[in-house]
Amino acid sequence: MDDKFVNQIQTNLNIVMEKVYLATGKRGRDAGSVRLIVVTKGQPLEIVKAAIQVGARILGENYAEEAVEKIYSLETKSEVEWHMIGHVQRRKTDLVARNFNMLHSLDSLKLAKKLDQSLSGSGSNMPVLLEFNVGGEMNKFGWQAHDPHNWDGFLKEIEQILELTNLTIKGLMTMPPYYDDPERSRYHFQMLVKLREFLLNQFRGVDLQELSMGTSSDYEVAVEEGATYIRIGQAILGKRPTQ
Repeated sequence: MDDKFVNQIQTNLNIVMEKVYLATGKRGRDAGSVRLIVVTKGQPLEIVKAAIQVGARILGENYAEEAVEKIYSLETKSEVEWHMIGHVQRRKTDLVARNFNMLHSLDSLKLAKKLDQSLSGSGSNMPVLLEFNVGGEMNKFGWQAHDPHNWDGFLKEIEQILELTNLTIKGLMTMPPYYDDPERSRYHFQMLVKLREFLLNQFRGVDLQELSMGTSSDYEVAVEEGATYIRIGQAILGKRPTQ
């Protein structure tokens, strides 16, 4: 593997982590409270190997088949966690159940029931995050949550998900609209935090400590607003070869 290439990824990783350190410092948070997901979507295996070599320990993928191909091509499978961060079609829940450590994009009751069924008998319990659409975009997945007046509308479905024995809700996830100015994302991250408080008041004792929000374009703002997972691809690995 080209040392210059590995060194560039290491440099990019260091820059991201330094910015996370500064962002957490602004809010009096421990930098260790933010976990980095290196998004390998669309990246070749050599880049994935380089990311692991420089210290990436949580890898994120948007497409189940692409991830599985990479997972079984790596000799270092046991060294990393694989998190599913993209929309999951119900017919692919078996792939997710067998190959991922966590799902960030649980976006419907139907998907939850199918995934619970896929996990049944495996002896494993999958941590999941509920995906909410706080930007109101029609092309985004997740429960519509841009209007707080409508939050009561998805409580019954969440209650049913909480009853599923093979899934454990650990928090919330969102993907806000893309803006050239990351400050414009702040409102949406704040909305997700408010939604978490609303849900905690509705479901006493439920653990919703995780907030998966922030990508290469806005992760510093996300960290300032409470992100515990940030999903970073291009800022560390560079542009995907297809771009």
